[in-house]
Amino acid sequence: MQPIFTFAMHNSQKHISKTLDWRVRHVSDHNLVYILALFTGFGCAFAAFVLKSVVGFIQGFVTTLTHNDVNWWYLVLPAVGIAIAAFYVNRMVKDDISHGVTRILYAISQHKAIIKVHNMWSSVIASAITIGFGGSVGAEAPMVLTGSAIGSNLGRLFRLDQHTLMLLVGCGAAGALGGIFKAPIAGVTFVMEVLLIDFTMSSIVPILITSVTATAFAYLFTGSDCLFPFTDYQPFTLHRVPFTIVLGLACGFVALYFTRGMNLLEGLFRRVSSPLLKWLVGGVMLGLLIFLFPPLYGEGYDSITFLLSDDPSNLFSQSPFRSLQDTRWGVVLFLGLIVFFKIFATAATNGAGGTGGIFAPSLFVGCLTGFAVGLVFNNFGFDVPLTNFAFAGMAGLMSAVMHAPLTGIFLIAELTGGYDLFMTLMITSVVAYLTIIVFEPHSLYAMRLAKKGELLTHHKDRAVLTLMNLDNVIETDLLAVSPEMTLGELVKVISKSHRNIFPVVENYTERLVGIVTLDEVRNIMFQPRLYDRFTVYKLMSIPPGKIIENMPMDKVMDMFESTGAWNLPVVDEKGAYKGFVSKSKIFNIYRNVLVNFSEE
Repeated sequence: MQPIFTFAMHNSQKHISKTLDWRVRHVSDHNLVYILALFTGFGCAFAAFVLKSVVGFIQGFVTTLTHNDVNWWYLVLPAVGIAIAAFYVNRMVKDDISHGVTRILYAISQHKAIIKVHNMWSSVIASAITIGFGGSVGAEAPMVLTGSAIGSNLGRLFRLDQHTLMLLVGCGAAGALGGIFKAPIAGVTFVMEVLLIDFTMSSIVPILITSVTATAFAYLFTGSDCLFPFTDYQPFTLHRVPFTIVLGLACGFVALYFTRGMNLLEGLFRRVSSPLLKWLVGGVMLGLLIFLFPPLYGEGYDSITFLLSDDPSNLFSQSPFRSLQDTRWGVVLFLGLIVFFKIFATAATNGAGGTGGIFAPSLFVGCLTGFAVGLVFNNFGFDVPLTNFAFAGMAGLMSAVMHAPLTGIFLIAELTGGYDLFMTLMITSVVAYLTIIVFEPHSLYAMRLAKKGELLTHHKDRAVLTLMNLDNVIETDLLAVSPEMTLGELVKVISKSHRNIFPVVENYTERLVGIVTLDEVRNIMFQPRLYDRFTVYKLMSIPPGKIIENMPMDKVMDMFESTGAWNLPVVDEKGAYKGFVSKSKIFNIYRNVLVNFSEE
């Protein structure tokens, strides 16, 4: 049996090799990228169609279980869905597939853009089960990971270089938004603002091809309707600009609460080591919240549709707080409570083992925030259009949470067809974005990577340093000396070395205690009468700074700047000597990385 299997594998590899050889001879890399971008777009649209169909099927089953005033199934079914999704991820996939956009950012930051094959379907399955049973998360971030995985693995199939793989990862991300939202422009701006660093003509064309292809097939699969058809709006007028600015400020501060609250709650769940305890705590929290506030069920898109239609009464359906709809301030209070508890529901879903993203939650919270702010103005006697504010609140909150104002503007315009309100969207999005960056320099996606120094940014110097690795610049050919050595013994070491720096290391602990430079002993090293009088301990000096092993390269450069040194030692967390880093070597590698990073 083994020889047959070996023969089959050899035969398969032979055919693949012939195919790749034919491709090299007849299809240029340039044209191949366009072809792969086209297929990536189709794959994204198909995956989005499957995902939405499965979510709709499960939700249709769950929501028809009871027609009573209170749906007791909400206390149980979300936890059941999370349990099924967690079992699938932990027992079958056996990999962490949460926080899809963060994983893509990490892959790009490592300049690898290699995403595992199973991510082409595993995120779709896990998120469909999670959301279908009521998980309070979105399907868009898992779809972005799915689309990026499709692009990455198509590129790997044809043995393309890392630079091209990064481009195809961006194509997949744009195609994912195009396929699930029918928003081709937002897909391109998302890649520009959130994922990639620079756009050139050679990179933007494949991304456009993927985004448009995915959107076209999405129309073919699901029809031409917008996700949130929006026709009942009032035209932009100048006298509403102050109210719109206040809405932008509100969105910025709500986004700050959303970002910091989510980060804090997810951190608390990560501290719990037992998966069963996570599931119990998260499942109970989620079920109770959905029971009390049914709009927290699933993605919340039905609630957005109700508010864009100026019909908040449907949000109170099956809620124990139905009496709040009878007063003007009761509605504001109910919407405020949902906004407050949304992060708890989303964090509980992912923390308990579910799979989902923050696209839909940010749209949901933004819509409720905009509608609530409009109600407050109206309750004080002003006349503002509630649907306009709900519409703009979605753009404002998404712009602030993702730190991507262009994506927020174009996504909401394409989701609703409300292109006539671009001014309202732009004012709200810009004010919200400017508000949150005062307090948070990074988006929720990027916060974890930024703390580790692994975030690739639009700042080219920082981006190139992120792509560099400290291990590649450490020099280990310096000869170490011990503190007990005499000057004579030191001279013998100097005669064997081609370097002018000598780390002083304790024999037993390997701890770095100082350094000796050739300049410091040059005047006495040719005086034999002093060889036994001086020890290395008396001749050594303390280095101006020490680089800790695994320190990010931007922090390393900051240390060189603050100390003014050209060479600094590297030690581990216990102080053990590991090597030296020279500023000149960093500059040489920096130039090489910059060339590879910038070339097309």
